[in-house]
Amino acid sequence: MKIKNIFLGFMLFCFALTFNSCEGFLEEKPRENMDLGQFYQTANHARSGVNVLYNTGLITYYDAGVYNGATIAWGPYLSGLYDNEYKGQEVIVQYSQELTISASNIANQMNTLWANCYTAIARANTALKYIPGIEDVSFAAGEKERLIAQAKFFRAFNYFHLVKFYGDVPLVTEPYESLENLYIPRDPSSAVYAQIEQDLREAIPVLADAAFVDNGFRITKATAETLLANVYLQMSGYPLNTNRYADAATAARSIINAGRHSLTQHLNHEEGSAYNVLRTSDDLKEYVFTRERSATITDYQNRWVQLSFPVYAAAWGTFKYTLTNNAIRPMPTLINAYDPVNDLRIQERQFFFTQYPDQNGNMSQFEQPSPWFYVDEEAMFETGISGKDFPIYRYAEVLLIAAEAIARSEGVTAEAVGYLADVRARAYTTRTRDQIVSELSGLSPDAFVEQVWAERIREFSLEMKIWDDIQRTRKYPVTSADNKGVVTFIDVIGAQNPWGATFQEKHLLWPITDQELQRNPSLTQNPGY
Repeated sequence: MKIKNIFLGFMLFCFALTFNSCEGFLEEKPRENMDLGQFYQTANHARSGVNVLYNTGLITYYDAGVYNGATIAWGPYLSGLYDNEYKGQEVIVQYSQELTISASNIANQMNTLWANCYTAIARANTALKYIPGIEDVSFAAGEKERLIAQAKFFRAFNYFHLVKFYGDVPLVTEPYESLENLYIPRDPSSAVYAQIEQDLREAIPVLADAAFVDNGFRITKATAETLLANVYLQMSGYPLNTNRYADAATAARSIINAGRHSLTQHLNHEEGSAYNVLRTSDDLKEYVFTRERSATITDYQNRWVQLSFPVYAAAWGTFKYTLTNNAIRPMPTLINAYDPVNDLRIQERQFFFTQYPDQNGNMSQFEQPSPWFYVDEEAMFETGISGKDFPIYRYAEVLLIAAEAIARSEGVTAEAVGYLADVRARAYTTRTRDQIVSELSGLSPDAFVEQVWAERIREFSLEMKIWDDIQRTRKYPVTSADNKGVVTFIDVIGAQNPWGATFQEKHLLWPITDQELQRNPSLTQNPGY
């Protein structure tokens, strides 16, 4: 397991924030950003100012809460394709399944999401303003520029989540250093996307050209290119409908052609499968960007193990950490997307598991498949804390972005078919890659792209991608227990989720809370709320 030096810098930086913010709090001019400007005097200050971004805002949404799964799961909950056994308590899950979310009934969650992303953006803005002015001979060659590039990445990363969630949002690119312009209106989504694109395009040439895991788990050129490819794919769908598929293909190809990343391969089809290697290992070239977790930092205890077992399993009395809640349990619509004969991912103890020995050693059968991908047995039975990182982007996603983008911009070429076949061939145990290529090659662009969407559902079913895909494509997946492995797509508006609720146009964006509207009278509410 790697040494997580980022968090030392994060703690030092938080100390500086705390110390500086205690002085002169009654003065009219806000002290926090002025003091931060004074703080940015040395190379170590710059390093700390960027290190803090690795533990602020959106990236922390991949951490598991005790009962509600993780903030990043709120989109998947809205899809209706995931359940949580504590949904009676964690009302955002229940309201999402019922499609009854409003500006008031999930206010706490939405206020936190909004505020935390803007906190990360504010810290990135401060770093971007002050790091260029630091003169310190202890900077390594190119280090200052790479720190600036990482700050631009995190500003783009957080704005991307906000614009997907809310649509038009205030676009702030300077630190708050006065009481002027406190009430900022929403900027058009197109302007926010333009800033995201600019930040990433400026960062990419400066960042390290190395695999993420070979770069100290710091942002690399490939990390930023993957985010940019994802951004272009999203821009091509709802709500902008701007055809940027060719740009997405270019960004994805750059990563593929660089050869820094690769798909993890099987050692065998059981415990040594690629999926079990991904489940247990952090240092793989498939990872393009991950959320780091530590089993040693006490305020960083992300116990994903608790999410994998049903609530009743807590009574077994065998777990080091006794609470279990099955907070991200896939619904049958997702499970039925897998071919039970051909697809290794649906086999027992690959992505999911359906049985486990109870406290008496008897095999306990679960009512529905639970996510084996999250299980860390050492943490569950020995330490109580998992240090396993969570994937945000994997190379498999780069390949699927490339396949979709090429098919949309150039047609169903052999290159596009090959990228989809690479991902599918790893999963399929009874068909060769050549057979898969043959099956895909004769498809129309629309039919081929639907195969890519279906593969994204299967490959990333436990990585919180599903709602972004539903939103951008405006399509909802349909499967059947009588025809497992086949996924078709219908218009999401008017579609019913597994809980009998019907999607409306307003559900493609989330509401801005009443409290946020009161705090900033220049904001307006999303339609339908």
